[in-house]
Amino acid sequence: VQLQASGGGLVQPGSSLRLSCAASRFTLDYYAIGWFRQAPGREREGVSCLSSRDGSTYADSVKGRFTISRDYAKNTVYLQMNNLQPEDTAVYYCAAGDVKDTITIATMCARYERFDYWGQGTLVTVSS
Repeated sequence: VQLQASGGGLVQPGSSLRLSCAASRFTLDYYAIGWFRQAPGREREGVSCLSSRDGSTYADSVKGRFTISRDYAKNTVYLQMNNLQPEDTAVYYCAAGDVKDTITIATMCARYERFDYWGQGTLVTVSS
């Protein structure tokens, strides 16, 4: 199981980036997928998560600016990030985990420990 995150970079406030998370050796279709981020000195936090059963969920701080999507044919998940702000600066990770029968994707997204497979992270820096 491998996840490869890419697409980070240095951008100015108000700019956009699209992160990609390509999976290999397994199919994302049946997994819950999450984008998490970790800024220096802070805990890893859920940004957006997606499952076929529950749809998508977003952290309040990114609602209306970020969009998660999945391309089944490419076995890839994306995070479109618009109107980036300095507080979005962090290392972004993609993750996959088994859909849990008893909890929703929103609940899963609140705890990164519920995801089993992780990509290597891609750095997003928003600065003028």
